[in-house]
Amino acid sequence: MTATLTLKRLELIRELIPQNSTVGFLVNPDNQDLLQEIEDVARSTGRSLEIALARNLDDLEPAFTQLVSAQVGAVLVSNDAFFLSQRVQLVALAKRRSLPASYGWREFPAVGGLMSYGLSLPGTYQKVGTYAARILKGAQPPMPIEQK
Repeated sequence: MTATLTLKRLELIRELIPQNSTVGFLVNPDNQDLLQEIEDVARSTGRSLEIALARNLDDLEPAFTQLVSAQVGAVLVSNDAFFLSQRVQLVALAKRRSLPASYGWREFPAVGGLMSYGLSLPGTYQKVGTYAARILKGAQPPMPIEQK
């Protein structure tokens, strides 16, 4: 589902930038599955993408420097717990570098980010609670996965 959401975010951010612009992806290299999905998305679009890696606080500034040097028109910030925890700094970096940015969670626009498209964290946590309650009442995993 992450790849599908990433494709949609890519479509949306491309509506804001010139057609021939490169899009940057900020990815945590510790998330190998997501990194592979993003590389697959990049191949499927046939357009130029610049991947910047950041796994800790010290990596964020160099990653944005890389994206600016590559003259990206916009950046997609991947869904990652570390990035979520650093959302204020990431939004500030994008603004300071004048980079339109898209995020996977609405918590980023809540602190000044341009746009998000993806899951609702409170909704996800509520769903986790619902599943936990079902299991505590005797339901046997695996249970069907629900998507809205």
